[in-house]
Amino acid sequence: MYSRREELLKILRGTPVVLRSLVRGLDDDAWRRRPAEGEWAVVEVVAHLADSDERAAARVRRMLAEDDPTLPGYDQDELARERRYIEMSPDEALERFERLRSEHVALLEGLDDAGWRRTGLHSEQGPMDVELYETHGAAEDVDHMAQIARLVPTG
Repeated sequence: MYSRREELLKILRGTPVVLRSLVRGLDDDAWRRRPAEGEWAVVEVVAHLADSDERAAARVRRMLAEDDPTLPGYDQDELARERRYIEMSPDEALERFERLRSEHVALLEGLDDAGWRRTGLHSEQGPMDVELYETHGAAEDVDHMAQIARLVPTG
């Protein structure tokens, strides 16, 4: 029988592998090239993935420790400017993402049914449980891998 939670974990575990393959051999220009004004370069997407994982794990920990905590939203574009994603080392951004993703997955692997059903109140999206929150995260992974695939030069 399929398990939604195991399916989510497969996506979360697989994303770093797919990402490594997509960026293999990119030169610095390809890492930093923005496709258009206001759009992110590959290094910025990777840095965003790392920050998203860091926040996701922290939010899950709060949902596990507190009853219906408020989970504040954040401005991802402002964070990208503040942390200067475009200037980050691609290798360091990628390694940070892989480390944070590994920690995030380990947290989720340790959850029992009650843990997956713990709830929080997202300030922008409303009430959700850990499973719905992680479903969103897995969907974001797919979207960002497609985004990077469009940015990577072919040929």
